[in-house]
Amino acid sequence: MQRIYFVISALIFLAVALAHVSRLGAGWDIVIVGWVVPQWVSIPGVIVAGLMSLWGFTLASRGGRRRRYHT
Repeated sequence: MQRIYFVISALIFLAVALAHVSRLGAGWDIVIVGWVVPQWVSIPGVIVAGLMSLWGFTLASRGGRRRRYHT
């Protein structure tokens, strides 16, 4: 069950990262209550969403198992 959750979460974050890349590539504007969001805001959006997606796929490949560390 956790694996499905990780894959779905990773796909959602991947879609967000791709939306940010598309915005940067096409030069689309985002307007929030009259404020035009600068293009540079999408750069951390790509990085953060991309890393979250990568993390989700990594966790899904482990099958949701935790690593046990010996002390």
